[in-house]
Amino acid sequence: MTFWPPVRDITFTSRRRSGSRIEAVRREEKSGIPLLRQLIGAGDRILALTLPFAAIGIAANLRWPSVFRLGDGATGTIAGIILLAVGVPVWLTRVVQIIANVPRGRLITTGPYALLLHPLYTAVSLFVVPGIGLLFDSWVGLAIGAVMFLSSRLYASSEERELAERFPVEYPAYRAKVLLRRW
Repeated sequence: MTFWPPVRDITFTSRRRSGSRIEAVRREEKSGIPLLRQLIGAGDRILALTLPFAAIGIAANLRWPSVFRLGDGATGTIAGIILLAVGVPVWLTRVVQIIANVPRGRLITTGPYALLLHPLYTAVSLFVVPGIGLLFDSWVGLAIGAVMFLSSRLYASSEERELAERFPVEYPAYRAKVLLRRW
């Protein structure tokens, strides 16, 4: 899948006095993995597999809402709010953590990463997307979240291989310490 703007445009349009952007370019050239690929990991592949299902599910839900209605009322709304209250902060803080550390060539091993290998994917697929579905009183969000979670499991191994190549000593040690290695 091709992204716009190209990785090189992103790399060379934002230089800082500290030279950290130039160092990120050198690490990119050394690792052979474009900076944008390092930032998004398997996210583009997960989205490519999930998006068609989501589009069809949402369109069908809009066309025939009574078929997809959960009918949970206030209980479903409260459950959706709780899922979003947990999932959105985890998701957003992981995005910030990735943006702050990956361009500098750092392996992230703290916070939720100490518990899960893929807390960003897990938060979105098991908390955020299902939470939105519950808020709209529809089981489509739960189904989309399940498809997204299964997609992340499918593509996680390629991301893990890339990390093992970039961090040959640190990544195996980190992986051995993670509590839930399959998440």
